[in-house]
Amino acid sequence: MSNDTISPFVLEELKDVEGQPRRPAQGAADLGAIYDIPVQVSAVLGRATMQVSQLLKLGRGAMVELDRKLGEAVDIYVNNRLVARGEVVMVGENRLGVTMTEIVKTDRMG
Repeated sequence: MSNDTISPFVLEELKDVEGQPRRPAQGAADLGAIYDIPVQVSAVLGRATMQVSQLLKLGRGAMVELDRKLGEAVDIYVNNRLVARGEVVMVGENRLGVTMTEIVKTDRMG
């Protein structure tokens, strides 16, 4: 039997209980429709609160202290919704990336 041939057992698995051919799983066939939708992905290293007067005094090389410690996980947002946490990693010699270490499950009702 060649690799192009599907066994009768596999064909039987692709039929529903009435013997009709099964449709592709919901999402598998429809997923292609969303591949080209742009999303905004943000990795937040930390946050800081300051007055506008302090912000206006910042110049090149100014340091802003963030609310996170060195090595602490960064928050990963997709379209302003927290979806994961991760770690900052080096990509090549002079670029940064983020690797996901934890998926954040949120209540979709809220």
